Amino acid sequence: MSQLTAYGAADGLVRVYPASTSDAAARRRTPALVWAHGGGFVAGDLDMPEAEWVSRSLAARGIAVVSVDYRLVAADGSGRLPAGSDDVLAAWRWTLEHADELGIDPGCVTIGGASAGANLVAGAVLRMLGEADDAPPASLPAGVFLAYPTLLAVQPAPDAALRALLDANPAADRFGPAAVRGMYETYLGGPLDEAPLFAVPGLAAASDLAGFPPVLMINGEADELRVSGEVFAATLVEAGVDTTCVVEPGTEHGHLNRPGEPAASASIERIVAWFASLETGVARPTRPADLHHHRLTAVTTEGITS
Repeated sequence: MSQLTAYGAADGLVRVYPASTSDAAARRRTPALVWAHGGGFVAGDLDMPEAEWVSRSLAARGIAVVSVDYRLVAADGSGRLPAGSDDVLAAWRWTLEHADELGIDPGCVTIGGASAGANLVAGAVLRMLGEADDAPPASLPAGVFLAYPTLLAVQPAPDAALRALLDANPAADRFGPAAVRGMYETYLGGPLDEAPLFAVPGLAAASDLAGFPPVLMINGEADELRVSGEVFAATLVEAGVDTTCVVEPGTEHGHLNRPGEPAASASIERIVAWFASLETGVARPTRPADLHHHRLTAVTTEGITS
């Protein structure tokens, strides 16, 4: 059973999904995911499948989920940067502060998001890294899950293979340069070239990503936003971050919002397997000084790497 709880960000709420009793019974505390739905910074809620179904599916597999209701950009301009980012950070801190009462393992709390929610999550982690000198290592997530993220306001053109997929499926061809630029202009409320790095995480250099936690990224196949995700994944790898980047075959953007598609369940299985690797210590977040111990995983479209 889920429950709605205020977490201190404006009028925002989180919906907490405890891990299933059967899976949690074997261990005193469970891993957790702080999860942000997508919606182009202007839409989405806790009841959409990308929030509700994903959360219930993971909770049933032994992973507690804290689903975040963050501020969206409204017609009057409220909710623009940094509102959503602030809310995601507030939800993260709330989760750590309440780990004991939630029955979760504070050493295995991850953060994740889909589409625009993934942007907010990646940016929130960059903000955490910027505060790292004054914060204990435990304040960083154990891992970061990014589902078909948008991370660049101005994307490189898709390669020939992706362009062919989009041309063959016009309904999937929704995130061309003008659409993406307009989405960011709405979110930022100002010039793109004045945006802080946490608002456009795909612009990060390898030096900006030192100490970034292990990442699982699942992209859509016929999805132009995949370009920005793969740019970011390549920079993570360059920075020595444990990075698994996969393309879910046969998908368009937002497949986790369509539970009836087999690919949605396939992605849930990928997430569960990734959590297992975090719990066994195969992948752990590092500080810059520890990068020489860090396992490097290549970007792949073939599946979860090891």
